[in-house]
Amino acid sequence: MIRRFVSIAGMALALAGPSPAAPAASDGQTAPAQPTPATLTVLAAMSSGWVRDFNPFNEASRLPSVREFIYEPLVVFNSMYGGQPEYRLATDYAFSPDLLKLTFKLRDGVHWSDGHPFTATDVAYTFDLLRRFKALDTLDMANRVAAVEAPDSHTVVFTLKKVNTSIVFEIVRVPVVPRHVWSKVADPVTFTNDNPVGTGPMTEVTRFTPQVYVQCRNPNYWDAADLKVDCMSFPQVRDNEQLLTAAAEGRLDWFGAFLPDIERTYVAADPRHHRYWFPPGGTVAIDINLNSPNRGNRAAFRNVNFRRAVSMAVDRRAIVDIAGYGYPEVNEYASGIGRTYQDWVNPEAERQYGKYAHFDRNGAQALLAESGFRDVNGDGYIDNADGSPIAFDILVPAGWTDWVNSTQLVAESLNALGLNVRVSTAEPASWAQKLISGDYDMAINGLFPGETPHRSFDTGFHSRYSGKTRFAPTRFTDPDLDGALDAFVATIDPTGQRRAMDKVQMIVAANTPYVPLFSNPTWYEYNTTRFKGWFNADNPVARPDVFDGTPERLLHLLALEPVKAPAPKAAAPAGG
Repeated sequence: MIRRFVSIAGMALALAGPSPAAPAASDGQTAPAQPTPATLTVLAAMSSGWVRDFNPFNEASRLPSVREFIYEPLVVFNSMYGGQPEYRLATDYAFSPDLLKLTFKLRDGVHWSDGHPFTATDVAYTFDLLRRFKALDTLDMANRVAAVEAPDSHTVVFTLKKVNTSIVFEIVRVPVVPRHVWSKVADPVTFTNDNPVGTGPMTEVTRFTPQVYVQCRNPNYWDAADLKVDCMSFPQVRDNEQLLTAAAEGRLDWFGAFLPDIERTYVAADPRHHRYWFPPGGTVAIDINLNSPNRGNRAAFRNVNFRRAVSMAVDRRAIVDIAGYGYPEVNEYASGIGRTYQDWVNPEAERQYGKYAHFDRNGAQALLAESGFRDVNGDGYIDNADGSPIAFDILVPAGWTDWVNSTQLVAESLNALGLNVRVSTAEPASWAQKLISGDYDMAINGLFPGETPHRSFDTGFHSRYSGKTRFAPTRFTDPDLDGALDAFVATIDPTGQRRAMDKVQMIVAANTPYVPLFSNPTWYEYNTTRFKGWFNADNPVARPDVFDGTPERLLHLLALEPVKAPAPKAAAPAGG
């Protein structure tokens, strides 16, 4: 049974990382001490206790260190620099003249961690696996890719069902698994992959408990010359409060989290080594489940004026200033596109619908009244026009204090509007699963940032993703929206892409399927005591955060190296 809480002493032990014992010599004498592994202590996700699940396709419960660190991508596209390719398992890719075939050339000399050669057959097998087991196909490859062929051991050809110039960004996000291992798995959907075989830098699981697990070097890593870190330790930390204690005491090397008053609570504890960098990130919003399991809530949520009133009732500036300590940027765009994509904003969508994304409690009350929402039974709360009650929770991950506080402020705003609203917390894995299954009413959530705004809107609102990932939980779909999203990737013409993105924003703004709150910073803190080479404002190589979903974290790991301890001073010569 997994313990929900651990003692501070237990946490300290977990955060201390592995402590290899000196091996005993065969003659009974203690053998010479082995070099201490260069172990990077990382917090990539909150957890009440780790569960051993290294299945890279499991969206709800896979461990946060699986993708990139165990399963290396074909290519990492650097979103900080417009999608500049950083080639990994592949060395090149190209579209055919008609844009219907995409060919990757694979790197020579790559082996799986168990010594088997990595070949194009593994790539083709992985995509066939997605076709045969639809639960694994969270990126909807089966509906977009007609065939995947391996004409030779170092060439993979994807034949597309229709032109999609952004498909390359999605294909490389599919983790490639070894055919010689997974072909023997009876049910790859429930497979927990306890002892993973991968191509990435950190494949060897040397320790696993609910409180800490450790991944160490792939003995057959193709890029071993660039890998200076020996092991990565992933301690269990359940919430931001526990994290703050560990961070201030210098027990974490690489993490990403909201820390209140970071200069005082983190930097001041060790001004020389405690650092942070918050480049702009993606949109955080309140998702509205149009298929709410509650009949009264469902009726309200499917009324666009109800959704607009909810949006108007939210004081985004107060959320940013109070819950976010001023770190995020207010998102008052009707479509939620955010300032990160300022150059793509459709001014006409903002002119027509922008008022619904600005704080106006009186306007929200008037809009509800005009639409027939009122207190029918006299209990002080607004009901549907037919008298059916409206009462819902806003779901938020437990321990994510900035999101918990933001959600609480949203609930207070809606209470002031006359709605019966509460905040409900859930463990992060349970929260994600509820969003996927639709077992919720409203929830705070983030959208995927990408090389262009297309990825955020596509993964959030295209019908192909609806209910498949936690990034598309609203169940709002629209054939015209699907068409506009598809039109964006059906051309490489900038004018055509601009026209398609304008239409996307117009449809989303008109329908308010979610309530954008703010553009989140990319949360990233680091400690220079034990390692150097960190990405920062003076070394802005790529997105710096360590979260699952950031492929650039592989580049970051490979840039790090241990700080060498100063050489001991020579003993002074004896006098006399």
